[in-house]
Amino acid sequence: MARAAERAELVPVIGLEVHVQLETDTKIFCGCSTDPVEEEEPNTRVCPTCLGLPGALPVLNEAAVEAAVKVGKALDADIPEETRFHRKNYYYPDLPKNFQITQYDAPLCADGELEFSHEGERRTVSVRRAHLEEDPGSLRHVREGPADLDVRTTSVDRADYSLVDYNRAGTPLMEVVTEPDFRDPKEVRAFLEKLEEVLEYLGVFDAGRDGSLRIDANLSMIEASEVGDDGDIDDGVLESANRTEVKNISSHKGAEQALSYERNRQENLIKRDKAVEQETRHFNETHGNTVSMRSKEEEKDYRYFGEADLPALQVSDWKERIAIPELPDARRERFRGEYGLDAEAASKLTSRKAVADFYEDVAEQFDPDLAAAWVADTLLGELNYRDMAIEDVTDRLDEFTRLIELVDAEEVTTKNAEEVVLRTMLDEGLGPDEVIEREGLGTADDDEVATAVAEAIEENPDAVDDYHAGEGGAINFLVGQVMQKTGGSADPGDVNGMLRERLDE
Repeated sequence: MARAAERAELVPVIGLEVHVQLETDTKIFCGCSTDPVEEEEPNTRVCPTCLGLPGALPVLNEAAVEAAVKVGKALDADIPEETRFHRKNYYYPDLPKNFQITQYDAPLCADGELEFSHEGERRTVSVRRAHLEEDPGSLRHVREGPADLDVRTTSVDRADYSLVDYNRAGTPLMEVVTEPDFRDPKEVRAFLEKLEEVLEYLGVFDAGRDGSLRIDANLSMIEASEVGDDGDIDDGVLESANRTEVKNISSHKGAEQALSYERNRQENLIKRDKAVEQETRHFNETHGNTVSMRSKEEEKDYRYFGEADLPALQVSDWKERIAIPELPDARRERFRGEYGLDAEAASKLTSRKAVADFYEDVAEQFDPDLAAAWVADTLLGELNYRDMAIEDVTDRLDEFTRLIELVDAEEVTTKNAEEVVLRTMLDEGLGPDEVIEREGLGTADDDEVATAVAEAIEENPDAVDDYHAGEGGAINFLVGQVMQKTGGSADPGDVNGMLRERLDE
């Protein structure tokens, strides 16, 4: 017990390798399509080049280079005069050539950074490099069931065998490698969310595509006293600390879970005076743990050598020639200044480019605060409830603005517009006027409301007495009675005022 009490405090040191699929029409070194197809048959989007057949030569996709340059500019990275490709050699079934065309000592981008928010503070993580490479194929790990059941997909550690699909092989990848600047798995999740946000704004990434972002994370534990006041750690300390690499994490949440587990596992080993093996581990999403895959490779194990079939690429002028759009942080600040939105509303409305675009289209026609309330609170809330995205309704902008127009003109109450009309529009695909007419939701005229108010007062003498006795809930009860009589077509605020006027006579 005394030895445990004296043990030094440990902190995690985490670095990331984030593999981002770039959105291009064709693969990086051949003309095979990258468009996703539902229920696509395995190994049908392949050719001699992406299958690595003898005599097939790679041809570099210019669109992939342009997308990578955009990422480099967004990360404020250095883009060199010249970049080139190498062969990274290792045997694995998802690499039909037994090597991967990638970049080694001359990456397309280097020395960048990304700023993000974590727990109310701004953090900046350094990006060591970001380079282009080809994606391997995908593996389906299969476990045989009982004789009366079909085979089923499982995790790699439980599989009886694996099937390989080369449809993904050759999809353009950009690998973003950070410095070991993270000290907490939650920071990692916040960073990944910000990186994905930037990539979406650049138009080079589709988060909805399966496997579009995959994370390899390196983690080691060091003594807290080795971390300087500025957060820096001596290179010798980092080199002496055994680290593990957790491979193929597929989500922000998964990264946080995998690294939290790995931090606790290593810390427990060290506390029991056991060695942390330097190895590669697999994250099992089902069980939330990591399992050993193999000893960790070192750089020399990959036997890099130049890709003779691809000449060096001159990219010195690409950074100036290729423009990037307004990025999320800049748009957030513009929304606050131009539209007068508070920080929370501006953040919510710029979290995705498609949402920000939709909001600006609505704000062109209505007061910015009114547009923000409808888009950020009402519409996004209903879409999230239905597991829908803003892209599902972007072609219905006119219907949405028509609904706001009807509320603004007091032709339908806000309550009915939000709780009946909008929900029916999303569920049944109808326009707002159709819903209002079908459901009889037009606002009640003054005479109808006045009649309902008089009836509510006459029919509920106890509530009237409670109101005069100062019971605060009585007026709300009477408002509810009037709303019920008018089928919800009266404005609650107007009803409240009319009731008080009549009751105070």
